[in-house]
Amino acid sequence: MVQPGAPGQPTRKLPASTHGKLPPLSHADIEFMQGMIMHHAQAVEMTALIPSHTENSALRTLGARISHSQSDEIKFMKRWLAARGQPASMQMAGLDHSHSMAPMPLMPGMLTPEQMDALHKAHGSQFDHLFLTGMIQHHGGALTMVKNLFDTAGSGQDAELFNFATDVDSGQRAEIRIMQGMLEKAALEEKR
Repeated sequence: MVQPGAPGQPTRKLPASTHGKLPPLSHADIEFMQGMIMHHAQAVEMTALIPSHTENSALRTLGARISHSQSDEIKFMKRWLAARGQPASMQMAGLDHSHSMAPMPLMPGMLTPEQMDALHKAHGSQFDHLFLTGMIQHHGGALTMVKNLFDTAGSGQDAELFNFATDVDSGQRAEIRIMQGMLEKAALEEKR
């Protein structure tokens, strides 16, 4: 293994026993990844309703895109946490909720049980509207989670985490714009 030297300095050969090490983790890094797994899981659950609840082809295409990307990201986050010896879920991380009757708090933007129930019961254009407004709310929550991560001193320094969080931010912003356009189009069609 070769270590590059500073500008104008020679490179050094490192012993074969040299191992790279991951940058230090902050508690916020771990909580962000664990929370985002739970957050993405709800989005995947929401998209799973699309085939049986609407015939809207644009919504079906968007839902498939969201489902695939967020399922892949869940796998990435689980691998990232495992590589650092961290559990994938917050409850497994020593948060013992068995003594309290209070449910785990929702991550920012997640739909409440009541909102999810309404989504399950809706069909056709009503489903489309609830899905789009709910997913915009949901994506907005992910943006809040990314902002909170980067606003916490010492977090988001890991290169993989930084790249992932910035990808989540840009991807979710783009999908919010798409969904807002779909809602505007549906509102115009209703007026006709």
